[in-house]
Amino acid sequence: MKALVYTQPNEVMIQDRPMPSAADGEVVLQIEAVGICGSDMHAYHGHDPRRKPGLVLGHEFCGKVTESRHPQYKIGQRVTGNPLIVCGYCDYCVTGRNNLCSNRTMVGMTRPGAFAQYMSIPASSLVDIPQDMPARVAALTEPAATAVHAINLSLRSLARPLPECKTLVIGGGAIGMLAALLLKNYGVSRLTVSEANALRLDSVRNHVGCETINPIAHPIAENQYDYVIDAVGSKITRKTAFQAIKPGGVIMHIGLQDWESEIDMRKLTLAEITLLGTYTYSTADLRATVQKLAENAFGDLAWIEERRLEEGASAFQDLHLGKTPSAKILLIPEF
Repeated sequence: MKALVYTQPNEVMIQDRPMPSAADGEVVLQIEAVGICGSDMHAYHGHDPRRKPGLVLGHEFCGKVTESRHPQYKIGQRVTGNPLIVCGYCDYCVTGRNNLCSNRTMVGMTRPGAFAQYMSIPASSLVDIPQDMPARVAALTEPAATAVHAINLSLRSLARPLPECKTLVIGGGAIGMLAALLLKNYGVSRLTVSEANALRLDSVRNHVGCETINPIAHPIAENQYDYVIDAVGSKITRKTAFQAIKPGGVIMHIGLQDWESEIDMRKLTLAEITLLGTYTYSTADLRATVQKLAENAFGDLAWIEERRLEEGASAFQDLHLGKTPSAKILLIPEF
């Protein structure tokens, strides 16, 4: 089969790889669509020591079962899935927080991912979808679930109902875009998205329909927002989030572009700021997200770009250079 392989920093290429087979309790999927995630880009840049050269990346997928060694899944059934492979018995799993599983492994990290024609995965990781759901929509389940999980987690900490909050999303990438679209669906009317890339800023303006700001040209004012989502996670965006948040507000930190930074502990303490971190999603979030996608909660998704898997190298390069207005590129294998 054909697979897009991470070969060295700043390089991916199409290679021939052996067909996967299903172990007990697993299925093999024919991949219909797979998205390029920010964490894939992080690996591509050589910044993720967990993802080593020679690995097939990719964990945002939709596929069709072609081999099954589990009675629940039949040949031809279309599914998406949880790329986190969890144990099911640790304290986190049994309390419904399997995103924090103590023993988790991951598709596209500890085993070959979905940038390929075929991929094996435990059946316990699969998530059912409507069988007529377009592949380009179903493949958005994983990143959209990240936004669903983060926003729902924030609701526990906001002082007022979400629609009443003046809200800032930092970053117009896929997670920022999906978060903004979901916030609009949840009734947030005073919404601003901050993005430094002019192409993406136009895309947010056209497809979300909210206020936008380029933080380089127009620095964000201090103490203006009740709720801030940092969907980038760099040192400068964390600083911006703390500047922008009002006393008593909530910062939701999703992105993790930089691993080290300074936090304004004085403002955090004296202004009673709530700072929340979030990691991926639970299986329940994924199932809820499939339903939201079926209900068009994220709009028509016209901002998504599709390319052939064989064009994966140029897609990674365009994302690296910021040359595409689309916050999400889906790769489509051909057979």
